[in-house]
Amino acid sequence: MMKLIKRILLALVLLFILIQCYFFALILWWTSHNPSSTSFMRHQLAIIRETKPDAQLQKQWVSYDRISNNLKRAIIASEDANFREHDGIDWNAMEKAYQKNSKKGRVVSGGSTITQQLAKNLFLSGQRSYIRKGEEFIITFMLEAAMDKERIFEIYLNVVEWGNGVYGAEAASRHYYGISAANLSPAQAARLAVMLPNPRYYDVNRGSSYLQKRTDLIVRRMGSSTLP
Repeated sequence: MMKLIKRILLALVLLFILIQCYFFALILWWTSHNPSSTSFMRHQLAIIRETKPDAQLQKQWVSYDRISNNLKRAIIASEDANFREHDGIDWNAMEKAYQKNSKKGRVVSGGSTITQQLAKNLFLSGQRSYIRKGEEFIITFMLEAAMDKERIFEIYLNVVEWGNGVYGAEAASRHYYGISAANLSPAQAARLAVMLPNPRYYDVNRGSSYLQKRTDLIVRRMGSSTLP
């Protein structure tokens, strides 16, 4: 029995290592090639197609220099002020999020960096668990090791969810404003950035008072955001 258990454990360890090697190989490929979809996209599309079998995602890849700096600054101000400085994990932000969640008795703040969010979107599901969080950390460090900050941000800007079936800056700009991502004004960019934690909700609740207040705050903070 003990030999069988050891063999099973060894097999599980080898499987885990192979999965990490596969993930890292994809990340190396994506340093110079653009991902056509993500795990999160495919999962959400399957859900949408349960009621709309012919549904397609709204997405269009655009290069980093064709995305307004207003949007880049707004997202950094709203999501990850220390993006340029950290190694993929902002430990201070995580500690603050833990304290805030403990005080509220529920999850109200995640503390995830842009790199962590990208790791989750590329490979994982939206389910919460310690195992998934551990895998997210591993992928985050892989991304930071293989790519520079600009490439990480470019992929993030093109794959992040911005509404029900809406992915990436170009699709979001056209979905909400009928313009390209290159032409977003500071206020438009800030509003898109504020939507990111809960984009499907704000897609159908665009008149939210919180959305407007938070947008005004991010517009004021954007000037201090440092781009990669």
